[in-house]
Amino acid sequence: MVRVLDKSVSPSSEPTARTLTVHVAGAVNNPGLYKLNEGSRVADALGRAGGPAQGAILDDINLAARLTDGEKVMVPRQTVPADLPAAEATGGTGSTSSVRVNINTASEAQLDALPGVGPALATRIVQYREKNGTFSSVDELDNVSGIGPSKLDSLKDLVTI
Repeated sequence: MVRVLDKSVSPSSEPTARTLTVHVAGAVNNPGLYKLNEGSRVADALGRAGGPAQGAILDDINLAARLTDGEKVMVPRQTVPADLPAAEATGGTGSTSSVRVNINTASEAQLDALPGVGPALATRIVQYREKNGTFSSVDELDNVSGIGPSKLDSLKDLVTI
């Protein structure tokens, strides 16, 4: 006996696209959670978030990287160099303190400019941030390999989140 299946009710031979949910944050126009198809890239997520905001540093992220479900795409923003006086950076009047470097958005070069932080440690800070998400406090720097209590104490007044 031969059975003929009606193709109109047969399951589709094309696999259905799986949906990923990603968190797009940082220097984007509309940060938030976005659903994208599996196989989408960081550039697609950036587009869904309204594109980069003013001051975004796109050179610090891989726009061609494929997304994974639950991933956080952090778009860094430009920060004022640590050696620029706050009054000059903000247009303020007479503050003599330096602007702190934001450890959640600073590039490796900006971190390397901090006293006691060389290129290797700057790379480890950025890698820690990419792997674990943004820092929730300055004290969390202690979790980065190469930063102990004394180095953390020397950096506390120079960095912020």
